[in-house]
Amino acid sequence: MTSLTQYLIGIDCGSTMIKAAVFDTAGKEHAAASRKIEHIYLHPGWTENDMNALWNNVCEVIREVIRQSNISPQEIVSVTCTGHGNGLYLVDAEGRPVRNGIISSDNRARKYIEEWTRNNIPERIMPKTMQNIWAAQPNALLRWLIDNEPETMSRARYLFMVKDFVRYRLTGEAYMELTDMSGTSLINNAAADYDDEVLEIWGLADWKHLMPPLKRSADICGCVTPEAAEQTGLAEGTPVAGGMFDIDACGLAVGMTDETLFCMVAGTWGNNLSISKIPVIDKEMFMTSCYSIDGYYLMLEGSAISAGNLEWFVSQFFQSDKELLQLRGAKENIYDYCSFLVGETQPDNTGIVFLPFLYGNPIHLDAKACLFGLDGRHSRSQVMRAVFEGICFGHRWHSERLFRFRGRPQTIRLTGGAVNSPVWAQMFSDIFQLPIEIPTGTELGCFGAALCGAVAVGIYKTYSEACEKMVTINRRFDPNPKFADIYEVKYQRYLKLLDVLLPVWGDLKTTEATI
Repeated sequence: MTSLTQYLIGIDCGSTMIKAAVFDTAGKEHAAASRKIEHIYLHPGWTENDMNALWNNVCEVIREVIRQSNISPQEIVSVTCTGHGNGLYLVDAEGRPVRNGIISSDNRARKYIEEWTRNNIPERIMPKTMQNIWAAQPNALLRWLIDNEPETMSRARYLFMVKDFVRYRLTGEAYMELTDMSGTSLINNAAADYDDEVLEIWGLADWKHLMPPLKRSADICGCVTPEAAEQTGLAEGTPVAGGMFDIDACGLAVGMTDETLFCMVAGTWGNNLSISKIPVIDKEMFMTSCYSIDGYYLMLEGSAISAGNLEWFVSQFFQSDKELLQLRGAKENIYDYCSFLVGETQPDNTGIVFLPFLYGNPIHLDAKACLFGLDGRHSRSQVMRAVFEGICFGHRWHSERLFRFRGRPQTIRLTGGAVNSPVWAQMFSDIFQLPIEIPTGTELGCFGAALCGAVAVGIYKTYSEACEKMVTINRRFDPNPKFADIYEVKYQRYLKLLDVLLPVWGDLKTTEATI
């Protein structure tokens, strides 16, 4: 029998925010805190962060949630981290960063991806790695560093993903964790282990010593050290679990413990997830990785086609509205106002199409965002509707690629910033013509991590039991059948634009290079 005096901390190290939250063993969130990560752009295509500043942010949010929740550090029975996949975090033998961290939107290593693709290496290695490759994966980033920063590599002792770096700072013990590593193209996913052939094919055989031992998500990977206890306010000796890739955390947070559920994350990235005991190994699948639950694989279709695009629109065109709301002391925030604008319109009000490619896309390396079909009669409410719809269409494009391998689900469980807008959640339901369920909670990445911690310390014996006890559904949106045909016409127009614009993207790149 569990005690409600036991608490779990989950830490979510995203690409833009560091978050922490405290939960009890029934899944109730008691406190949450966040800090923004300041990106460093030293050169075009580079995206880095200060690893020491990142750790300081982690310490701050942990201290804050302990203070807010008014609990004793001794009541916290586990700490578990999740974080963005890929990128690269290197430390020396003393645990000091040897350079800035590199996050998953970095593009400096693109030429290696292009070269490997020309030589058909991804297809040759896919039976083992089970995924496509891209520039921010550590295989490409390591090759770039070997060629361009040999002094950095000479000082490096351990390679980490972001959450493994944070766990190392908490415990002083160096491990990598399977779900994260299975998304890097650095290991054999079928064997769930390192593989010399995989490393050899990337030209990394001589650097295997950088890669710490692999652990599972619910393995205890050390305890909070005296130094980390002083910095974070945690109790010395608190167990720290292996943790997981952030997509796994979202899957657990919605209760995805078998093949029946489908998870969609509409956040900075648009991730669309399902799990199966049989992996999908196909060049048309973006990524197959090892799931937190032993024996299951996670299939992912996703890209930066989601709510980050809305954030850009708000920052560029709605700052005066944001300031006015603040001056008025309004309860609603600027995103509530955007939802209000969209709610003033109807799906058949406009044929504007938005391609949500501000931060990358799954179509073409050089494809960019655009608004198509504007004329002088259109209002900004109609433009905002097109932005909301375009992001939904991006999710549908990815999801339908997954549906080919698993069939359409009965229900979609939606997480991410989009769930804060009932208008947007209903739009997802209408565009997919499927029910949308919204799990309870605000920090689901942290929640998935904390749920893993509950299994790691034995509060629950299995993930299925933990999800049954801790995961609840807060809201449900059912599709309106009268909008099915309207949205189908709009989605087909979206697909047509993807096809007809393909020849344009290369020309656009050439034009920009001459400006």
